[in-house]
Amino acid sequence: MQNNLRINGERLSWRLAELATKGAIEGGGVARLALSDADRQGRDLVVSWMKELGLAVTIDGVGNVVGVRAGREDGPLVMAGSHIDTVATGGRYDGNLGVMAGLEVIATLNEAGIVTRRPLAVAFFTNEEGSRFQPDMLGSLVYVGDLPLTQALATPAIDGARLGDELTRIGYAGPAPVGKPGVHSYVELHVEQGPVLEAEGFTIGAVEGVQGISWTEFTISGQSNHAGTTPMRLRHDAGYAAAEIATFARRLAREIGGNQVATVGALTLSPNLVNVVADRALMTVDLRNTDEARLQEAEKRLFAFADEIAASEGVEITRRTLARFEPVAFSAPLVARVEAIAREFDLPVKRLPSGAGHDAQMLARVCPACMIFVPSVKGISHNVKEYTAPDDLTAGADVLLRLLLEMAE
Repeated sequence: MQNNLRINGERLSWRLAELATKGAIEGGGVARLALSDADRQGRDLVVSWMKELGLAVTIDGVGNVVGVRAGREDGPLVMAGSHIDTVATGGRYDGNLGVMAGLEVIATLNEAGIVTRRPLAVAFFTNEEGSRFQPDMLGSLVYVGDLPLTQALATPAIDGARLGDELTRIGYAGPAPVGKPGVHSYVELHVEQGPVLEAEGFTIGAVEGVQGISWTEFTISGQSNHAGTTPMRLRHDAGYAAAEIATFARRLAREIGGNQVATVGALTLSPNLVNVVADRALMTVDLRNTDEARLQEAEKRLFAFADEIAASEGVEITRRTLARFEPVAFSAPLVARVEAIAREFDLPVKRLPSGAGHDAQMLARVCPACMIFVPSVKGISHNVKEYTAPDDLTAGADVLLRLLLEMAE
C-alpha cells in the first residue's frame, strides 16, 4: 500500500498560495526577508499548520523551527525541510516548496494511518537567503554547530537591526539548544532555480551536490575630482577600478570554464554624480564552482587582479569575505534512490549539481543528505515570475514521500 501512496497536489498548491499571501508584492511575488514582520506572519502560519497536523513544534535559539511526528521507536529524525524567507523580489516556490511538501507528506501519512518506525520531522531554517543577514544558510549553520549562536545573534542586518533583537521582536527566540542535531537523514525538495531540467525535458533532478561559494566585498577608495578638468592620467577613479574588476570577473569565469561562474551583484559609487570622479566604490563578487581547486584558483586570480588595478590607478582596495563554503557532495546512496524512485514513477530524471546554496549542504555535515529538484519555468527564480507547474510540484513531492518512507523504515 505504501508503494502506491501519493500526496494531494491540490492541497500542496493551496498551501503554497496561502503562504504567498504573507509578504505578497505586486506581480504575484513575495518579499519575506528574514525576521521581518512578513516573516513572522509566514512563520505563524506554518507553525499553525504543523500543530494542526499533530507535530510537536520546537524553536531553537536562532529561530529554526522543527515539527516532529513521533515514530514507533524513538531515535534520530528523518527530516524534510528548507526555508520560508525570501529575497526582496522573490517568488512563492523557492524554499517554500520544501517545507510545504514536507507538511503534505505528514498530512498524507496521517490520512493513511501510517506510523513510521523512525520519527519524521519538517523543519524550516532561519535566514537561508542571506538577503537581510549574512552569511546565507545562517540558521542551518547554527543548527549543525558550525556557527556559534552568540556570533549569529550579534549579526547586523542590512537595515542596521541586530539578528538577536529581531528574533525577540517577532517572538521566535526559542529555548531549544543548537549544535547537536539528532538527525538520521535529511531531504530537501526544491525548485531548480535554473533552466536545465525544463530545457532538457526532465521532471526530476537528482542533485549530486552543491557548488562551492565565495562571496567577497571590495571597498575601493580613490579621489573625488572634477570630471571635466582632471586629466585621465592624473585620476584615482574608484568607479573605473570597480568596472575593471567586474569585467575581469566575467573574463575569469570564461577562461576557467567548466562550472565556474562569477557575478557582480552589488555596486555603489560615491558621490554618484554624473560630473564627478568617484572617490569610493563598494562592490561584491560572487564566485562559484563545483571544484574546490578551481574555485581557489578563481579567488587567487581575482584578488591578484584587484591588487594590480589598485596599483595602476592609485586607489586603495580592501576586501572582506562575506561567505565561503566549499563544494558539497550529497550522500551517494540517497542520490541513487532519488533517481531510482523517479524511474519507478516513470518520471524523466537527470543527475545534476546545484548552482545555488541550500540548507541541505549544511545538514550534509552531520548526516546523509540529498536534494530533489523540479523544473523552474524558463529557469527564473529570485523573481516574482518564478513558476513551477503543479504537476511537477506533485511529482517532486511524491518522490519525497517515497524516499522519506524508505528512510523512516
